[in-house]
Amino acid sequence: MSLKNGAKHMLFMRDSVPRSFRLLEELERGEKGIGDGTVSYGMDDADDIYMQSWTGTIIGPPNTVHEGCIYQLKLFCGKDYPDNPPSVRFQTRINMTCVNQETGVVEPSLFPMLANWQREYTMEDILTQLKKEMMSPQNRKLAQPPEGNEEAGLDQKGLPLKCCIF
Repeated sequence: MSLKNGAKHMLFMRDSVPRSFRLLEELERGEKGIGDGTVSYGMDDADDIYMQSWTGTIIGPPNTVHEGCIYQLKLFCGKDYPDNPPSVRFQTRINMTCVNQETGVVEPSLFPMLANWQREYTMEDILTQLKKEMMSPQNRKLAQPPEGNEEAGLDQKGLPLKCCIF
């Protein structure tokens, strides 16, 4: 390996290590549980060495149309995370002003935390802010999509695509 290639390799290593450490910290925090337990997250696949695919859960806040609902989300941390935000998508059907009704994608242009992303923000911060957004005046009473039948309410992995009230 030439000095030039070695320098590029070391630069790559230096740039990739903080991302890995950051994601390991987030994983540890997510596994310990957060606050009152109404928001949680973890990795989709323990064998994902790049730690890109995550699952989040939000329990709908009280005194809103979301009360008692359990919402499943997918977060994808690209190779440029945490310098750039993860992509966030609701797997559970939900009607919110910042969520694309067809795809469940949280639209960065409509969700200030993603639009104004800062490196110190975390997946926990995103989930907590989405929960707060559920309580906002424009979302707290917003009519929700029909739940549909049970069979159509599961994705390929058997996860609920509708609000589950327990």
